Amino acid sequence: MKLDCSAVLDVGKTHVKLRVFDAAGHAVEQRDRPNRGVGSPQGYTALDTAGIEAWLWDSLASLAHRARIGHLIVTTHGAAFAALDDDGLVLPMVDYEFDAYAGQREAYALAVGDLRETLSPHLPLGLNAARPLYWQAREFPTAFACAHTLLPYPQYWAWRLSGIAASEVSSLGCHTHLWSPANRSWSRLVHREGWARRFAPIRSAWDVLGPLRPELAQRLGLSRDCVVHTGVHDSNACLARYLRRWPAMTLVTSGTWTVVMACGGRTDALDLSSDMLANVSVAQDPVPTARFMGGRDHEALRAGASPDDARASLVQMLNEESIRALPTPGGPQVLHGDLDITSQLAEALSAAERATLASLYCAQMVASRVQLLGAPSPLVIEGPLARNAVFVDCLSALLPGHDCSAAADEVEGTARGAWELMHWNEAAA
Repeated sequence: MKLDCSAVLDVGKTHVKLRVFDAAGHAVEQRDRPNRGVGSPQGYTALDTAGIEAWLWDSLASLAHRARIGHLIVTTHGAAFAALDDDGLVLPMVDYEFDAYAGQREAYALAVGDLRETLSPHLPLGLNAARPLYWQAREFPTAFACAHTLLPYPQYWAWRLSGIAASEVSSLGCHTHLWSPANRSWSRLVHREGWARRFAPIRSAWDVLGPLRPELAQRLGLSRDCVVHTGVHDSNACLARYLRRWPAMTLVTSGTWTVVMACGGRTDALDLSSDMLANVSVAQDPVPTARFMGGRDHEALRAGASPDDARASLVQMLNEESIRALPTPGGPQVLHGDLDITSQLAEALSAAERATLASLYCAQMVASRVQLLGAPSPLVIEGPLARNAVFVDCLSALLPGHDCSAAADEVEGTARGAWELMHWNEAAA
């Protein structure tokens, strides 16, 4: 049997998706589940690895007789790392929205040192993935000391599938404080904590780690010849599909986070006090980046309205009526003139007005970040915002010097980029 299909597992913060592609890259099967943090025996909120795994095994088993899967790859967010011993996780992975770090902030900042080394600011909660590791090492020293292997979240799933542990630079270098992009090596913090020897060997995102674990292949009804690739950070999966076409371009990915990535941009202009940072591409190059929680902000501003309710004809009315949304640490604040109507959105504005305001706000936020980064043209939009015509039109109007376009693909950019990574060497041949 020819193994001509490929599967992408995309573990997002709020949803988990499994996509199966045929040899031509067409999506032929899909499975989805919601995702949320769960309680742990240690008392902190953890990632639901057990729930995701049970769902994944069931999903793969249900697909085994429908698709001849020969390749598997995983893409996830970059704010989680696994600590393993011979039996698996020594501690559950911390959910990045869990907050227990107030007592360690000064010591952690001292251990990280100069932020220009990692090109990442100190972010809230556990968004700097080294922070939960640092916390676990001190709160649960006995358990953490038993971990002989550290690896990023995408590679945790690759290890569960293949039994082979690896690390990968796009996950190591995404606001983690673990990686020095300029030096292409471990940060001061990693050496200071003695973690360098514990991290799994670094492999390229597209590398084949090995076949499925034999017992897993048998259990799920998949071929033992099905191979598992290293895997990749989600925003960088999306970026990877453009790297060979445009060495300089701007990518806007949307989801829970809206991320602006200035590929080929300069890192010396980054303002680390303004949620600007450098990601690291699958090719190990620094990528100036700025972001905000666009998905959640958009949902809050819609206040129950559908994204499809947005109307381009209402943009001028909102401006004339001085109805605007402004960013605050707690989420967008909506003003009508000088009156704060944030808590009365559903009563004060129609569904179409709320949806239009949400689109306009996200366009303004993206445009400001493009300008701060000095991000180059062309600009490509991926994810839900790519399907929002009002957002795309507003962004184009706000950035007249950029060629702005929405990605024309029925498949999410993260999944498409991950699929292309599985065929990276074929494309280069």
